[in-house]
Amino acid sequence: MPLYRDQAIVLRTQKLGEADRIATLLTRANGKVRAVAKGVRRTSSRFGARLEPFSHVDLQLATGRTLDVVTQAESIAAYGEGIVGDYARYTTGTVLLETADRLVVEEKEPATQQHLLLAGALRVLSTGEREPGLVLDSFLLRSLAISGYAPSFDDCARCGEPGPHRAFNPASGGMVCTTCRPPASAMPSPATVAHLAALLTGDWPTALKADPRTRRESTGLIAAFFTYHQENQLRSLPHLDLTSGAS
Repeated sequence: MPLYRDQAIVLRTQKLGEADRIATLLTRANGKVRAVAKGVRRTSSRFGARLEPFSHVDLQLATGRTLDVVTQAESIAAYGEGIVGDYARYTTGTVLLETADRLVVEEKEPATQQHLLLAGALRVLSTGEREPGLVLDSFLLRSLAISGYAPSFDDCARCGEPGPHRAFNPASGGMVCTTCRPPASAMPSPATVAHLAALLTGDWPTALKADPRTRRESTGLIAAFFTYHQENQLRSLPHLDLTSGAS
């Protein structure tokens, strides 16, 4: 079987037989890959602990007819060590992994930007450098943008009229002008719109200035936008708990 190497983040795993495991990986060069890790559930496994969710690893894989096979695994960063012990970080992290799994649909199609975005978000989450809620909101917006669903927070998402505008509508693609505004559109505060734009562009000095009310309103709009464009809510989202964790 042909061999190849790639960096990967482990999105999820499932048991296979008595000792094997199937790992769903988001790789840097090959996109989403499902691979068998043989014998990793045995205590004698050389790299079982390196193939857990949240792990960033350098892998050698053998191309298979249905599933590839992991033949070597070296740890790049064990992000799980800084995530699983804190409930807020853990629940946030599971949403990050599920989002990447959901948005990268086709297997073996390059998804380098999604891989790099996820790796960066997990690194920041694991260190407690930023609050879990901010990490998640920024990740959701930016991962959607990479997938072709970038919201507009300035010009009208329907007609392109220069903003600022007052109404936000997920089905329309973001902020809309008075003429284009559909019924039941949200009317976020200007501070919330500025916060959303900062999260999308990675403008952390601006994003960190937002007060709790602005952040709550932004989180609700992001969740509505994501759910509309992905049709179904993330399974891990109802378990999200941001009441603990680093601030």
